[in-house]
Amino acid sequence: MLVDIVMPKMGESIQEGKILRWMKKPGDKVELDETILEISTDKVDSEIPSPSAGVLAKIVVPEGDTVEVGTVIAVIETNLAAPVAQVPAPNLQSDTRAVAPAVAREVELPIPETLAEKPVRRDGNRFYSPLVRSIAGKEGVSLNELEKIEGSGAGGRVTKKDIAEYLKVRTAKPFATPATLKSADFGELQKRYPAPAYEIVQMDNLQQRMAEHMVRSVHTSPHVEAISECDFTRIADFRAKQADRFERQVGFKLTFMPFLVEATVRALKSFPIINSSIEGDKIILKKSVNFGIAVASPAGLIVPVIRHADEKNFVGIARAINDLAQRARVKKLLPDEIQGGTFTLTNFGIFGNIIGTPIINQPQVAILGVGAIKKRPVVLTDAEGNDSIGIRSIGFLTLAFDHRIIDGALGGQFLASIVTNLEQYDFSKVY
Repeated sequence: MLVDIVMPKMGESIQEGKILRWMKKPGDKVELDETILEISTDKVDSEIPSPSAGVLAKIVVPEGDTVEVGTVIAVIETNLAAPVAQVPAPNLQSDTRAVAPAVAREVELPIPETLAEKPVRRDGNRFYSPLVRSIAGKEGVSLNELEKIEGSGAGGRVTKKDIAEYLKVRTAKPFATPATLKSADFGELQKRYPAPAYEIVQMDNLQQRMAEHMVRSVHTSPHVEAISECDFTRIADFRAKQADRFERQVGFKLTFMPFLVEATVRALKSFPIINSSIEGDKIILKKSVNFGIAVASPAGLIVPVIRHADEKNFVGIARAINDLAQRARVKKLLPDEIQGGTFTLTNFGIFGNIIGTPIINQPQVAILGVGAIKKRPVVLTDAEGNDSIGIRSIGFLTLAFDHRIIDGALGGQFLASIVTNLEQYDFSKVY
């Protein structure tokens, strides 16, 4: 029996994926749920498990190609005794804990050598596939321009080849954004930077997306930073005393992160405009706090999101942080789990950095950076106004904010609120 492997739908907003790497080659044996390939969407890179046991009979889509969701990408030859995964439709509203496997589909007809695009949407008098729309968006091709391209597909539909040919002769990109990365000419670069004095390395997909996102953010938001120091001594002492108990009861180590997230969530509820986005001249106030946490994974920086963090208690926040961070490092996150954030925290202190100025994660309007927490000598003043020198666990917090709607006074008050929440933390919230 032949089983199709199709490009899985990794999230409600995901319409296509790129084949990054095949872990198997034709003729290789594959087990049920064994990782068979790695794909990239415009949100995240993911390892995809095999939906069936058998032998990889054919790879239809090679590495580097981008195809629509539902497109056949490979074929597994199996037998009636081999198990085939029963794959339910993903519940995008649930708290997902695993990457959706590639969908298996039994076939009896020969596999075609080429795969036509599926028209899914109509504008004006023509259909445009998600793949064509994606290319148009990245290249700054407007709808009016698309309407003028002569299509070679069924019914005059514009195909990937048509838009690629158009881009070769196109002289202007009126709607291109400064965030668009253009492919450099490799031969020209080799002349300018000859070996062995130089090595030219191609950005991977995640690096390209990060570069575009960061440039777009700096171009969009006038960044202003405010920095405060925070005394973490009470929290550090509590961690030291409660570390074993917490790990026994919850199953993982107690870190500073849940304290930081919970204290920031409370500040966001007091300053709702920080939990917003901007569209034109309108401010979109978000009623829920979807808290993003930057995680350094082997593939690069990724920001998974704790949904409805304002509705979780301390242990719930701690569990979410631990779960998302672990799965981010092994590429087990779904695209829906790294989008929809309303505020982001980045902990560059984990690398020993004490101060940083992070870039806002668009379309959010602020981001909190946390420096390394270290013991320092500080001046202490008692109730009578007497000064003394003491050793305290101090960390610096940096708030980068969008000066279009957040001025220095508001940004400073919000940051001060976080510091107060941390320094006066109510430890009864932990258990």
